[in-house]
Amino acid sequence: MYPNAHQRLCIEGELNIYTAAEWKKRLDDLIAQGEDLELDLGGVQELDTAGLQLLIMAKKETSLRNQQLRLANHSPAVLEVFALCDLAVMFGDPVPL
Repeated sequence: MYPNAHQRLCIEGELNIYTAAEWKKRLDDLIAQGEDLELDLGGVQELDTAGLQLLIMAKKETSLRNQQLRLANHSPAVLEVFALCDLAVMFGDPVPL
């Protein structure tokens, strides 16, 4: 865990079209608290474009609020999508792709 992260959310299972609305509500609630946020992606078994859009939305929303969003413990499913879409740099992730 990053030392300055005040909120931490472990995302497990699928982050896809079927679960995005549920995860969005949880992320919106945490972002609204105004603290930096760390997302532990180690339990993500599937990531599709809806899940990817959700992560991008969270990054943009935290940036607008001068908060930090950190992604940690990337699962193989997340690494695969990030590599395919060349998104690690956008999130500022120091992950080997």
